[in-house]
Amino acid sequence: MAFVMRKCLINLRSLNKCNKLCVLEQTKRCFPVRYTSSIVLNSVDDKPVSYRCFHTTNVKNKIVAFKLSDIGEGIREVVIKEWFVKVGDKVQQFDNICEVQSDKAAVTITSRYDGIVTRLYHEVDQTALVGNPLVDIDVENGTDEEESSDSDAEVSNEFPKTEKQANQRVKVLTTPAVRRIAAQFKVDLSTVNPTGKNGRILKEDVLSHLNMTADKSNEIPDLTTIKAISMPVSMAQARMEVVMEDKIVPITGFTKAMVKSMTEAMKIPHFGFSDEYNVTKLVQSRESLKNIAQERGVKLTYMPIIIKASSLALSAHPVLNSSLDSSCENLIYKANHNIGIAMDTPNGLVVPVIKNVQQKSILEIARELNILQEKGLKGQLGLNDISGGTFTLSNIGIVGGTYAKPVILPPQVSIGALGKIQVLPRFNSQGDVVKAHILTVSWSADHRVVDGVTMAKFSNNLKMYLEDPYKLLLDI
Repeated sequence: MAFVMRKCLINLRSLNKCNKLCVLEQTKRCFPVRYTSSIVLNSVDDKPVSYRCFHTTNVKNKIVAFKLSDIGEGIREVVIKEWFVKVGDKVQQFDNICEVQSDKAAVTITSRYDGIVTRLYHEVDQTALVGNPLVDIDVENGTDEEESSDSDAEVSNEFPKTEKQANQRVKVLTTPAVRRIAAQFKVDLSTVNPTGKNGRILKEDVLSHLNMTADKSNEIPDLTTIKAISMPVSMAQARMEVVMEDKIVPITGFTKAMVKSMTEAMKIPHFGFSDEYNVTKLVQSRESLKNIAQERGVKLTYMPIIIKASSLALSAHPVLNSSLDSSCENLIYKANHNIGIAMDTPNGLVVPVIKNVQQKSILEIARELNILQEKGLKGQLGLNDISGGTFTLSNIGIVGGTYAKPVILPPQVSIGALGKIQVLPRFNSQGDVVKAHILTVSWSADHRVVDGVTMAKFSNNLKMYLEDPYKLLLDI
């Protein structure tokens, strides 16, 4: 007996794995006939030798690493947002394991095994890679059955079976959606009668098992009833596509000056104020004066009248005709009203200046404005024509629009935008609805030196002159 044991132990050293060791019960000389996971010995007369088996190593590991599968859309990593299980929890198929967050959506990961959670590989807010383990699950009745069935199969080739094999788990062919329905209603899929191809269980099989009906959207049409229909085929047409290239234009001239001035303007804290004027009387007065000005060779528009009225309002509020020095420590009040008029020209937006408006009549202002407009269209405005402004008006109404947010031209402290004169219904003093000509105006002021009250008073003063031109004539 001792000799046989020593011989067996020597043979065990040449094996990589050993699950069972056969111990002989007789002293007859034996020799090994096969090296497998189970050692089987025969006697010299080829008669089976009775034996007993015991494990010489630990039980095979039955812990399964549950890996993060590919969740599609090219996602390679996710962030663990929440765990629904902890170590020691018992889980079943389709139980929620965790919730992960990708750069596109949040996904709930469900279990594919029945067993006990033995390890969590990541903490919350940690990154998990696709294909790497998420948890370890101690699978119930999984590995032991496979191990016992394998060992029993080896022994059965040489000896009659000593014990009955364990029943193997029935494999069911179906989809995850059907398994989810079965788990929801606690249906054993092995008891469902399959009607699909190769014994696959369909959704209708489970619903029929539950005495439920499925909607007709899942029905598979009979291929024999499908009829071919003709479809119109359009002829392909070749189309030539012109490849456009970007064009680089250097900033020069007036545009370069505007870039510089607007960059400085963004440093100014702008204050906005808007109002509307009822200029019905101004429209009537201008119609009467237009013919007289035409006889004197002057084209009279609304703009010269508004420029003169603005000069009178500036006299009452001189802070709007001032400027800050470069150090922002002194406020310079300008003696002359040099009012700039924003003008659209072929060379871009320019602001020619009508100087000493406080000393000129409406006709003189109109004549000079006509000259500046002609120079602008011909591109003949000189440096003297566009410099020295103390206050600016922009007539956006000739293009279209009502309200705007004009940008101050440094070093000025205010600017106005005039909208389009519109005919709108308004109430008169008796409460009757009448037709009125409405002019919308928008003002911007440097809030460092001009407050809202001053801007509103200036607008009201100008409104008085434009709504009643006779008051304008009295103050000229």
